[in-house]
Amino acid sequence: MLDKIYNASNEHIIIIIGIFWAILFLQSGLDKVFDYKGNLSWVKEHFAKSILAPMTTPMFITLTILELAAGIICGLGIILFLTSGDKSTLFFGLLLSAVSLLMLFFGQRVAKDYDGAKTIAIYFGVALISFLFIK
Repeated sequence: MLDKIYNASNEHIIIIIGIFWAILFLQSGLDKVFDYKGNLSWVKEHFAKSILAPMTTPMFITLTILELAAGIICGLGIILFLTSGDKSTLFFGLLLSAVSLLMLFFGQRVAKDYDGAKTIAIYFGVALISFLFIK
């Protein structure tokens, strides 16, 4: 009986993980789309004194696309998991989420924003834990 409870709970955890990453990256990506000028201005100012200064616009666009893709694929992964039990799409969405976090972490370290980098490291830790459930 405990096995049935654990399996049901594990499935719920997988769904909750997918929802978490879908919300995180859809909100972040959509915020960048709907407030493109404001976010790009902040990014340019944030990296103004770093070696990344000349690349801020293409990096910002790339990150926005990757975040939206991660959020959409996580959302699609939830639907596919619920309908077929297949976790592979959710795994791929989580992988894109982790890559997005690594990009953000790299940028924060280069900009010497160590507090921002710490926050991203926490998210990355959650991503690593998430991989343990979506295997």
